[in-house]
Amino acid sequence: MTPITGKTMLTGIIGWPIRHSLSPVMHNAAFQALGLDWRFVPFAVAPERLAEAVAGLNALGVIGFNVTIPHKVAIMPLLDRISPEAELIGAVNVVDSRDGVLTGYNTDGIGLLAALHQEFGFDPAGKRILVLGAGGAARAAAAALGSAQAARIALANRSLAAAYGLAQELGTRLTGTAFSEHGLGALGDPAFLAEFDLIVNTTSVGMAHDSFPGLSLAGLKPGLCVYDMVYAPPVTPLMKEAAACGVPCANGLSMLVAQGEAAFAIWTGRTPPEGCMAQALAALPSPGNP
Repeated sequence: MTPITGKTMLTGIIGWPIRHSLSPVMHNAAFQALGLDWRFVPFAVAPERLAEAVAGLNALGVIGFNVTIPHKVAIMPLLDRISPEAELIGAVNVVDSRDGVLTGYNTDGIGLLAALHQEFGFDPAGKRILVLGAGGAARAAAAALGSAQAARIALANRSLAAAYGLAQELGTRLTGTAFSEHGLGALGDPAFLAEFDLIVNTTSVGMAHDSFPGLSLAGLKPGLCVYDMVYAPPVTPLMKEAAACGVPCANGLSMLVAQGEAAFAIWTGRTPPEGCMAQALAALPSPGNP
């Protein structure tokens, strides 16, 4: 990697905590592969200092930065412009700075769609999809899948009220998709699960090797796919259940890479070498956090 000089362009990621982020590994590998004099640095930013940090990064001429938990929503009023997809999702995970103007984007949805195509050759158009969860990740997933013309999106969540609110909001904006809300008890109904072409887990269930009580994928129709956004552990209980039932499944590492590639393109105007970011992550001794 080239030495840091006065010409080095700086990017990074803000979050709290942030020390275990995988993003520096991915982006710095891509910068090096393309011979770019750029660096990607993690910045630990406490919630109460977010406004100071954003102003400081802008004043220092940082080209752009990723935004992760807990700042994805709170940062929006601090930006000059918000892209349409970030406005629909209601969260920002990428900020680009041009001449001091800060623009917020959201590449989570793009990352999910790219990952589904990569893992399964899956096209959401006309499909029926079950999204587990109703938080920020579920919102990004449902918005992207609805924008890609999914026929139906069912939101299953521990809090039925949260699922209802998200279904109602997205349903009024993405009128070509039928949205519905369900409690987690619906996961124990084989007839309900048999309605879907894809199941996407957007919750933290699986990170601690926990599972969804009563969920069984046995005997479901051919063609069902399961995508778990969790990637640490690399094989979650949901994925084990899917594999045992012959259902194609994948973890969220491909989405992490795809959203990172999209952010890289926003900042640099270039595409990372194919497989570069994924290979950098594969070379790590153990998985970390996004």
